[in-house]
Amino acid sequence: MISYISGTLAEVDTDHIVVESGGVGFEILTYASVIEHLPNLGSEVKIVTYMDVKEDDIRLFGFLSVQERKLFRQLITVSGVGPKGALSILNELGPDSLVAAIIASDSKSISKANGIGAKTAQKVCLELKDKVSLEGTIYEKYADSAGFDEASDSGVMGEAIEALCALGYSRSDAMQAVRKIEDAASLKAETIVSKALRLL
Repeated sequence: MISYISGTLAEVDTDHIVVESGGVGFEILTYASVIEHLPNLGSEVKIVTYMDVKEDDIRLFGFLSVQERKLFRQLITVSGVGPKGALSILNELGPDSLVAAIIASDSKSISKANGIGAKTAQKVCLELKDKVSLEGTIYEKYADSAGFDEASDSGVMGEAIEALCALGYSRSDAMQAVRKIEDAASLKAETIVSKALRLL
């Protein structure tokens, strides 16, 4: 098992990179969020990897952190999601938004990933909802003590989220916007919607 590769960034493409280490160029499949955060060609990089071994093929998948690799591993435990499907989901949403979508049961956003159908997206939400965490994501500071789950979205906050969904916003986007509003639970649903729309 190759846990990570440290070396020189030799090539960057839309779906893979090449890292040269010890005179060997390692082709690593990856996704948009990783590529966006890479340094310039020729720079030193450390890429966390997952090695997928099949009878006729060995592929390396690359991530910026151990947490991202853990999310990838969780995705491939879902029936119908292989390594390529998991990479497609991460490419579509990025790790932070994917975690938020899973917790919000927003299968519609996940199903936008290439090769991922509605039923598979629903399984991702159902099977991983209790396994993923907002900890370490950009949404962590917006999660209150009640959590970022459907159970806490009752009353005016729940009404506001449903109203935003009716306006065409995804459930995860609606939940994120509502969570950012200070003292939202003490406001009227109409006020929450109005404030949330400014954030969307």
